[in-house]
Amino acid sequence: MKKRHLILATCLIVALLAFGCSRSGSGSTGGSTSGKDHLIAVLQANPAQLDPSMTNDQPSSRVMKQIYDTLVDLDDNMSPVPSLAERWAFENDANGNPTRLRLFLKRGVKFHNGEEFKASDVKFTLERAAQSPHIRHITGMIETVEAVNDYEVLLTMPYPFAPILNHLGHTATSMTSEKAVRELGDRHSQNPVGTGPMKFVSWTAGDRVELTRWDEYHGEAPRIKDITIRIIADGATRLIELETGGVDLVIDVAPQDVSRIEGNPDLQMIRAMNLSTNFIAFQSQKPPFNDVRVRQAISHALDLDAMNRNVYMGAGATATGPINSKVWASAADRLPRYEYNPARARQLLAEAGYPNGFSTNIVLNDTPQRMDAAEITQNMLAQVGINVDVRIVEWAAYLDMTARGEHEMFILGWVTVTGDPDYGLYATFHTDNWGAAGNRSFFSHPEVDRLLAAGRRETDRARREQLYIQAQQIIRDEAGWVFWWTGEDLNGASKNLRGFKCHPAGHHRLYTIWFE
Repeated sequence: MKKRHLILATCLIVALLAFGCSRSGSGSTGGSTSGKDHLIAVLQANPAQLDPSMTNDQPSSRVMKQIYDTLVDLDDNMSPVPSLAERWAFENDANGNPTRLRLFLKRGVKFHNGEEFKASDVKFTLERAAQSPHIRHITGMIETVEAVNDYEVLLTMPYPFAPILNHLGHTATSMTSEKAVRELGDRHSQNPVGTGPMKFVSWTAGDRVELTRWDEYHGEAPRIKDITIRIIADGATRLIELETGGVDLVIDVAPQDVSRIEGNPDLQMIRAMNLSTNFIAFQSQKPPFNDVRVRQAISHALDLDAMNRNVYMGAGATATGPINSKVWASAADRLPRYEYNPARARQLLAEAGYPNGFSTNIVLNDTPQRMDAAEITQNMLAQVGINVDVRIVEWAAYLDMTARGEHEMFILGWVTVTGDPDYGLYATFHTDNWGAAGNRSFFSHPEVDRLLAAGRRETDRARREQLYIQAQQIIRDEAGWVFWWTGEDLNGASKNLRGFKCHPAGHHRLYTIWFE
């Protein structure tokens, strides 16, 4: 009898332990139902910075999205929803214009250093952002920031700025801790302190970023405990790591690997069209690219459909304008494309004074698709007498070089992160934003400047749309860019990964993932 009781007691203990283990994945602090609490994801490029005010590149934003929160979040339809600001209200100035925005902050929010998030942090963050050449086009319309009390902020603008809420949802306006930034100074980028669901642990440049769950997060607790974001530039290596179980999620699968993943029963493809446009562009203040006929000639000399078939293998679509059809007020469906016409290209070059062509260079980072596109561009332009030297530059150095205008041609992409045409056009084509702010082609056109300035001041949606359509038509006619490719997110994951959803801006929320 004693032996039987001992056996029953042992079984009961084992059962209780098993029950406790199964419950540990579904408590208030999150956790995976499979017991797997560590996500290993892969990015193609290294972040340039992890300080929101100091950069506006996609690899950095993808990491920062996990660490920081913004005052306003943007949902999957790019509509503003509450985040650190629980609610808000627009107020009119003395002239009856809605130039003031009052924000009411969520109480009890803590930074990862234990400090409470307050209105003084909002004031510090936005005023610091306004001084940054990288993101002033996002926050520069805010004239004053007043901390009314610890949980109320009043923003004042010199004119009604229609997309202000969307701008406050941009990762570049992520809220930083005044105390942490002042104490750490330049080291804050390597030791970021946010209020987000994941807390920074370490960053080995070019290799990985380590994050862990912030157990005092003010929102819904992540179901994953730890996230490792590895940096692997080579597409074949990323694929092998996914196939062998070395990683759980590959963000930006190489197009040639899509069918291989789709055919693997242990893997899944997660894909969706996004808000990006990839382009080939010029330093349009430098000869010969300051002549619109040269820019138009290059647009006619490139067979973009053939380029995309070879580079992207059916993913995405050939672009027809600077912002794609997923962006509100896009004119992509009504803009005529530059037809592939080498004879017309040679004619335009001759009219511009280059009957025998000329020599130039094109710079790009080491993204495989851009390298393939550069080689195709080189071959196609050679057919019309333009000799192109391809120069591949490391990502951070590439951003710095193009910001200073030390290039002739370049290949890049732009994501309309806010979902509003102001962000897709004002940053990239207005004269005020030459360089780091976004206009790396140094494009300048007085009427485009006027239309874009009017568009951000106009509060009537229908009138705004017409202003942006007119601006896009001029940009197309002036060949501000070669409109190359409308992007599609291609992500590969292990079969048991759940909770991942493509965000249109590419700022995917990794902290929503769990494993079955």
